[in-house]
Amino acid sequence: MAFNRMESATYLASLLAKSFSRALQERGQKLGFAPGQFPVLLELWAEEGLTQKQLLDKLDIEQATMANTLARMERDGLIVRRKHPQDKRSQQIFLTERAREIEAAAKEAALAADQSLLSGLRQFERELMLEYMRMALAHAARDANTA
Repeated sequence: MAFNRMESATYLASLLAKSFSRALQERGQKLGFAPGQFPVLLELWAEEGLTQKQLLDKLDIEQATMANTLARMERDGLIVRRKHPQDKRSQQIFLTERAREIEAAAKEAALAADQSLLSGLRQFERELMLEYMRMALAHAARDANTA
């Protein structure tokens, strides 16, 4: 059987992720954040004072990627790091006032990127697509835990 990339969920998911990232980059750049920073911002908007390890666990990304992302966010004035009061080996990560100020606009930008890319779908098709994506992610997580 020949491989048809347009019939491959893996290939299509990769293309879709790139499209979403580009759409968010265009919108986020105006606000001062990059697409890779958005998941970190979402976690910190929900709960400040997390450590890098806690962010790694929540976002399931590589340590080096997280370190680079946090360094860029610090450079860009989105976060500050403070020594953890109980664990001198780790630092807590807090949002700057600038990052707090862009929360609503950043979330709107992400919604606009979603709407732009899914504009050709009817509401029930969007809901099905999201449900299928959540199911696939849940299966992938289950498979990773049993491997």
